[in-house]
Amino acid sequence: MHLSERLPLWIPAALGGYILCLFLPRILNDGDTYLHIAVGSWILQHLAVPHTDPFSYTFAGAPWVAHEWLSEVLMAIAYRLGGWSGVLILFGAAVALTLGLLARHLSRWLLPLPAAVTLFVSAGCIAASLLARPHLLALPLIEAWTAGLLIAGERGRVPWLMLPLMTLWANLHGSFIFGLALAGALGLEATIAAGAQWQAAARKWTLFLACTVLAALLTPHGWRGLAFPAELLSMKNLALIGEWKSLDFQTTPPLELALMAALYVSLTRGVRVPMLRLLLLMGLLHLGLLHTRHQMLFGVAGSLLFSGPLGLVLGRPQQGRASWAWTPAAALSLAAAIAASGFRLAHPVHREDMFTSPSAVFAHVPPALAAKPVLNEYNFGGFLIFNGVRPFIDGRADMYGDKFLDEYMELVRPSRERLVRTLEQRAIQWTLVDAASPVRAVMETLPGWRLLYADKIAAVYARTTALEPLSAAETSSRGANGAAAIQK
Repeated sequence: MHLSERLPLWIPAALGGYILCLFLPRILNDGDTYLHIAVGSWILQHLAVPHTDPFSYTFAGAPWVAHEWLSEVLMAIAYRLGGWSGVLILFGAAVALTLGLLARHLSRWLLPLPAAVTLFVSAGCIAASLLARPHLLALPLIEAWTAGLLIAGERGRVPWLMLPLMTLWANLHGSFIFGLALAGALGLEATIAAGAQWQAAARKWTLFLACTVLAALLTPHGWRGLAFPAELLSMKNLALIGEWKSLDFQTTPPLELALMAALYVSLTRGVRVPMLRLLLLMGLLHLGLLHTRHQMLFGVAGSLLFSGPLGLVLGRPQQGRASWAWTPAAALSLAAAIAASGFRLAHPVHREDMFTSPSAVFAHVPPALAAKPVLNEYNFGGFLIFNGVRPFIDGRADMYGDKFLDEYMELVRPSRERLVRTLEQRAIQWTLVDAASPVRAVMETLPGWRLLYADKIAAVYARTTALEPLSAAETSSRGANGAAAIQK
């Protein structure tokens, strides 16, 4: 019995991905994680999905599409049950499911060694976006949807049972729009492959695509949720946000390695990819080069689209071989995952000061001041919402829009005239900015303002007229409560 039969690739893939996520602190290195948990908590508290902004003071009551509401509810529940360790467990499970499914499906088309190499390259593309945000919770659905369509095409069937996946996906993350495009392209591929029966195949796949669109409409937002991804991609200021920037090839991104590997094996082994599938791969490559966040999409969906043609030249495993020899290994892996989870919960994650978590500085903001209008750094918006403060701006760039983002960028550039005018027009009483922000140089010169507290992460300035007298005991209590809120 071969090692691949005793220990199928999906077992170490799932276990390795899970344990890595449990003990990789950088997964929490995104300010929007705070925002998503706060949104999920709001939904649980009100038993409703918001359609207008309940968090900021600059856009309070403005229309807002909370398109990731289900992911946010899951994140809030995980946080309530296990604090930050619970959040890591949730995302570890999502990554484990993704890698496990991907390994299993790659092993359908590829021999053990090529499957393992392809999985490793794909995992590298996923690692580039390994952050506790809804896109990771949607990743297992991206894998299952892509693999399901490919398998259905091979069998000459239409995957009707997959329609609930689309509804789930549309409520988890906006990447569901890719699933619609994929269904259309692979449906066309299956229609062409049907040969003389193409008309019957076309009718079935057209009906499936229509049902897929209807399934995607089953969200609290209806057609607005369906239009949201296109509206987001049309924003001109997306490139100002890190995950929406183009790849920096000075750092050798994982997508570059994946592309070089695909080119090498294609050119040396003569891999022939069907036209429609090749167009899909080129589209995924374009997205991956255009936006850093789409490397993971190329890594998961791209590897599945490429694995079939690759298996034709490298050799395919025998199909239909059933063996339960892996059961002991699976049981041991499950036991290891449970033990790792217990260890993670027994040793809770404590958030430290970092570029998205200015907890030490915020602990020095009196409650009366925190309730007043603030001008905050973009990266700090989620943190403020999480701590019950209405921010000037946060990570919901889609809601704020290009015009407001332009004004904000002019503020923090900074334009002294624009900054002073905004402070007065919006009656801003305090500012929370990055320690290295050029805004600090202006704030230091403004009359009626003083530095309240600063460290290597952030600095807070306040109007002298806004500072209410506090006793030493009240100040100490404020600091302790602020730190506790973050380190739960």
